[in-house]
Formats: sequence, C-alpha cells, structure tokens
Amino acid sequence: MINLIGIGQSLRGDDGAGLAAVRLWRENPGGSWHPNLHIELVESPGVGLLNLLEGADSAILVDAVRSGAKPGTLYKLSENDLMAFLDGTDSAHGWGIAETLVLGRKLGLEGLPQKIVIIGIEAGKVGMGVGLSPEVVAALPDAVRLISETLNQFPISPQE
Repeated sequence: MINLIGIGQSLRGDDGAGLAAVRLWRENPGGSWHPNLHIELVESPGVGLLNLLEGADSAILVDAVRSGAKPGTLYKLSENDLMAFLDGTDSAHGWGIAETLVLGRKLGLEGLPQKIVIIGIEAGKVGMGVGLSPEVVAALPDAVRLISETLNQFPISPQE
C-alpha cells in the first residue's frame, strides 16, 4: 500500500499548502491511480502521523516547510534529506515530520514504510488566517505534477 498524505493547518495561511496540493492532485491526478493508493488529509497530526504511516509499504508526505527560501519553492526530499530541516525550523502542528520520523525509527516501529518521500512547499506567511499566499497558490500546479511524478516512480502491486 502507498499512502499519500497531505499535512498542514488550514487556518495558518501557507501551512495549509500540503493539504491544498493533495486536494488539487485528487481532483486532477494527471496520471493513473495506483490500485493500492490510500489518500489522507490531516490537520496537525503530530506524532499521530506514525499511526497514519503504519502498514504502508511506501509513503508520500506533502507539507509546508520553512527554510528561508522563496515562498512556493518545491522540494523533493528523502527521509534523510529531511533532517536538514530539523534544526531551526518550526512547525505549526506540534511535532514536525522530521521529529516524528526520528522518533518512530528510534522506537523501532516495524510498521513504518521502508520508503518515504517528502514533498515540501516553502511557506511564506503562516500566521492565523485562512488562505494561501499568491506565491504558494502559483506553485500548486507544479506540486501536483511532482506528486504524480513521484507516485509514478513507485511500483504498482496488487491490492491486498
């Protein structure tokens, strides 16, 4: 099973970018659906993300990141690459993806996917309020393409 998970907080501006990108992909997938694809949209999952990942063979996580780059910049990161965002970053939804994955691996949780790809969308404004910045909105079609390209790199296996 492949889990595609959009993560964010829709009431914190650009922090909702991961949710928006996966919603848009779901409306216009731009490619074939994997027969074993499971899609989730989650607000503020914190360590609950580990439960969402449990039992999946692979996962694509889509979330806003803050590295200081131009808002709307896209990243495709491996689990190891994500650790660069661990120090000095903040998350509007408690524990971020990096901290959660580190915890899961340290605990030796056997049900975590072997392959996790993170698609990050650089956030600009993340204060309280609804709505994405124009830069992040402009990046969403490219994020959808990146989701499709990444998903197409996973082997298709029969549904369990």
